[in-house]
Amino acid sequence: MTNRFAILFILLTVVIDAMGIGLIMPVMPDLIREIGGGALAEAAIWGGILSTSFAVMQFLFGPLLGRLSDAFGRRPVLLVSLTVMAADYLVMALAGTIWLLLAGRIVGGITAATHSTANAFMADISAPENKARNFGLIGAAFGAGFVLGPVLGGLLAEYSTRAPFYVAAALALGNAIFGALVLPETVSNRTRRAFRWRGTNPFSAFKGLANLPAIRPLSMVFFFYQMANVVYPAIWAYFCTERFGWSPGMIGVSLALYGLFSAAAQGMLVAPAIRRFGEGRTVIIGLTIEFATLLALSFLASGILALALIPVICLGAVGMPALQGQLSRATPDDSQGELQGVLSSITSVAMIVGPLLMTQIFAAFTRQGAPIYLPGAPFLLAAVMMLVSLLVFARSARPATKPAN
Repeated sequence: MTNRFAILFILLTVVIDAMGIGLIMPVMPDLIREIGGGALAEAAIWGGILSTSFAVMQFLFGPLLGRLSDAFGRRPVLLVSLTVMAADYLVMALAGTIWLLLAGRIVGGITAATHSTANAFMADISAPENKARNFGLIGAAFGAGFVLGPVLGGLLAEYSTRAPFYVAAALALGNAIFGALVLPETVSNRTRRAFRWRGTNPFSAFKGLANLPAIRPLSMVFFFYQMANVVYPAIWAYFCTERFGWSPGMIGVSLALYGLFSAAAQGMLVAPAIRRFGEGRTVIIGLTIEFATLLALSFLASGILALALIPVICLGAVGMPALQGQLSRATPDDSQGELQGVLSSITSVAMIVGPLLMTQIFAAFTRQGAPIYLPGAPFLLAAVMMLVSLLVFARSARPATKPAN
């Protein structure tokens, strides 16, 4: 019973976290232009800077929060993160300059431990054979949040560019209060680790994982996968505005469709895929689908076709839970928080480099006087990165060819 309520809280936490992200995504192009002025290409560059500043802080503080959760528990890390996250959204709602938006993103990046700590919590309460399935539930919850968040954000954006931030702040604060009432602690005396500053350096954390032969190639696959998928949060709103002329409401609808099909794929297809193909083949199937759909988006000129492609894009999401399951099973029980912190740092490295790279490419191929007009150029680069991820996994990870029992 305890595990059931614990899982429910974690899934709700991820849903609300995803809703907060989805709420603000449709409005960012208009908000940045409202505050700073300039064309869409310049707004995209500032969007990349905001995303990168968030990711830098997440990278620097990810291992620290993972170690704190291993030493002091998942509960305090989750509750403090949610509370400060609420304050961060409120600051962004009131921001009148691009520099205040930047300050809000910096603070938000420091406290953005919700997803990695939620993964560690799920690892604590999951049997080894159920880890991949339960990580799939977290992915499904994240997708469900994207169904609700973008629609609400798009609708609110039609009234005010600030309204989505107020709602996101209220959701984060409400979730923190709910967690204070129901969240148990899963770190026991058996699994608790003494806190040491030495282990909080993100680079030393990478060095520790590099000493594990089974983790080293999988971490590279994880990195290239995350680098490729940065293109969606970094570019989607700007790409759809430029290429298809979509309004914030329509962008919200497209993100909601993505969330709906992603939730369905990860919630309903991960476990059957792993049973049928095994974890290794499931990763390969997912990466292959991701590569093909990114390549298609690179040259797509029809908004209707883009909407039709979304269900196919989401099928590729089955690969990540299988990869996370392999990473978690290869890590000791007393280091799950550290692993999730490091995976969060890997994601942050991708988010540091990716948004700047993707937005610069978008601006270069869409601004006035561009030698070639190709709004989908960032997706073409992402397709190359996904292909690298697939080749590294196929060559180095040596996935099993037999289905899992």
